Amino acid sequence: MAAAFERPTFCCCRKVVTGSAKSERLNSSRDCPVDIASASNFQHFQIQHFHLELDINFPSREIQAVEVLDLVCLQPDTQSLVLDSHQSLHIRSVNAKCRCNSGENSWPLSHRLDPFTEYGSSLVINLPAAIKPLSNFQIIIRYTTADGPAIWWLDPELTSGNSKPFLFTHGHSVCNRSFFPCFDTPAVKSTYSATVMVPPGIRVLMSATRSTFDEQENIYRFQMEYPVPAYLLALVAGDLISADIGPRSRVWAEPCLLKIATAKLNGTVERWLSAAENLFGPYMWERYDVVFLPPSFPIVAMENPCLTFIISCILESDEFLIIDVIHEIAHSWFGNAVTNATWEEMWLSEGLATYAQRRITTETYGLEFERWLNASGPPLLEPDLSQGSSLIKPVESLYQLWSSETPDGNRITDIDISKWKTFQIVHLLDKLLDRSPLPHEAMMKLSKSYSALLDSMNAEIRIRWLQIVVRNNYLPDFYKVRRFLENHTSRMYTGPLYEDLCAGTMKAIAMETFYLTQNRLHVNLRRAIQQIFAHSANPAAVMTLLEDKPSDASNPISLRDVNVSA
Repeated sequence: MAAAFERPTFCCCRKVVTGSAKSERLNSSRDCPVDIASASNFQHFQIQHFHLELDINFPSREIQAVEVLDLVCLQPDTQSLVLDSHQSLHIRSVNAKCRCNSGENSWPLSHRLDPFTEYGSSLVINLPAAIKPLSNFQIIIRYTTADGPAIWWLDPELTSGNSKPFLFTHGHSVCNRSFFPCFDTPAVKSTYSATVMVPPGIRVLMSATRSTFDEQENIYRFQMEYPVPAYLLALVAGDLISADIGPRSRVWAEPCLLKIATAKLNGTVERWLSAAENLFGPYMWERYDVVFLPPSFPIVAMENPCLTFIISCILESDEFLIIDVIHEIAHSWFGNAVTNATWEEMWLSEGLATYAQRRITTETYGLEFERWLNASGPPLLEPDLSQGSSLIKPVESLYQLWSSETPDGNRITDIDISKWKTFQIVHLLDKLLDRSPLPHEAMMKLSKSYSALLDSMNAEIRIRWLQIVVRNNYLPDFYKVRRFLENHTSRMYTGPLYEDLCAGTMKAIAMETFYLTQNRLHVNLRRAIQQIFAHSANPAAVMTLLEDKPSDASNPISLRDVNVSA
């Protein structure tokens, strides 16, 4: 494995740097892509490695950090280094260190933080004249993090176990610039290392190939030995334990979730990895671990190398778990090993990973597409989906029954959807959601037939049913909408419900629920919901309310004075 993947040295445009003429390296930056989402001058430098020293303070919700960047200047007359940063980072000092003719020298450097966009700033560092083109030098940045889009702090009551505080980072797509100053563009890859200090009893994991723990000093040390873009550096810290699920994989979760997480993934991850290797070549990242995060995780899953992040509520469903883990495995080849050059081209990563996911699924679960993909002769107009149609046909039949002007209750009750797979129920609810609002009589019968059953099912099903409740203004089930929003703090579940509530006549309920729960929501999600309110109501009244009023769950704010009419 090691011999097959000797690590090359990359320049900023991902060309392999050899020992050839200096002019080749100086000119290489001319071919670098332009990334409009990055404020950095990454074309002027080669980053060889960077190191982070992180001291995590849960009570103050701050990280005291030191970053050391090993750089080479590629262009003459470069007077400044510009890194992507964020207004939430407090830069305390910047120093440079390099070896000159007189020995190793160090200088304090002047710097400034310039505005760039709402999702970032540019950190401009003035370089000393002693730094020459093609010479190695270091930049040392001391800084403190605050609430930023990459860093999610959770109080114990927001975790699954309710026992210890929790922290995770999320770098995709341009969020990690609020975690550490960087060249925040997929065009730039480098190795990294990190040391992390946390309180006793807190486990730290990172997207790294090597990790050690100094129990005496309570310090974790990590090393990523293969070049990765900045957005793939990820950290999680909390009450986490692990169990092996294969020869090169383990699952990490809070203690209360480990048993079910292990049971669902034991043995299957290695099967998927082996299938992927047969299709796309050796797996280069050595380990493939999975960590299940609390419900506040903003998306379903994230393909961080060596350590895939997955939202824990997906454990409620076997089918969705399979699809999402296989998709993140596919990113190990498409996205992580080979990466698009700019943020505008992220569709390449997702498109190829989706294709690879379907190939891996076909390899491990059967041949719905083998003839279509590989058989000789004229291609079929469409793949053979006969197996799929056997599952979809009863869904379509039941939907047609509900779509009739007078639904036949006897025929409907003959179809037991409790035996259906998740995606079948999701398909039915999606079709009913698209048809909403439904006749009131049909909505009453739907609730009587399915509401209690759906309450016991996973979040992918419940969110769709509750959207149907909202779009049909079905008041008897509105308490379930509120209960769902109080218990789910992930953007992918709360956003759609708030949008539907504000699009109808229930804006007041949406706003009151938001005030009772906003302290449990990440700052990014709070802002997203505030924008939903602002677009659906009197903007001035809503924004004044959102910015000026306290959010005390024990003393909820009155909404009588707020104009929430569209």
